[in-house]
Amino acid sequence: MRLPPLPPAVMTPEQHALHDDMAPVIAEHLKGFVSKRADGALVGPFPPMLHFPQFGRPAWEYTKALIEQATLPKPVREVAILATGACFNSRYELYAHEHVAESTGLSPAKIAAIAAGQRPPDLSPEEAAAYDVATALAGGKQLPGSTYGAALAAFGKDGVGELVSLVGGYCLVSVMLNAFDMSVPGSEEGLG
Repeated sequence: MRLPPLPPAVMTPEQHALHDDMAPVIAEHLKGFVSKRADGALVGPFPPMLHFPQFGRPAWEYTKALIEQATLPKPVREVAILATGACFNSRYELYAHEHVAESTGLSPAKIAAIAAGQRPPDLSPEEAAAYDVATALAGGKQLPGSTYGAALAAFGKDGVGELVSLVGGYCLVSVMLNAFDMSVPGSEEGLG
């Protein structure tokens, strides 16, 4: 890990203000995985945002909008997030969203396949559209017309806008996690 999580006691005023905006949203919406240590330090993608608040604040606002303005079905969102995380091999993103995906009703087999970078054969049409959009975009490719058309049929124009924004947001999260080698909870102690 290249950036240590920041306990609130050692934060600058700017970091503390960002932390205080993040903490309640994270507690309410990001459940089922470790996102905070006992000393109050946030883990995962949040330390990079806090260490560099001039960039972290806008990144957090974007992330918060993806959480608070969500309209796509939760399993569809998690398929897209997992597929994006798998494209980047982002350890923490996969760790966190494997837990979230299970709580949305995705089967363990689907979750494992997506996290391994494989397209499960039993995706619903909506899940398949999300998977295909996410893997094309997170893989650095132009979105094929047929894939765009399937997503448009599944989600409508606004839903496609949300899906593309979701993938872009989780590309950013994956890059931060990978750049700063943010660990999965327990791995620093030899438990992960």
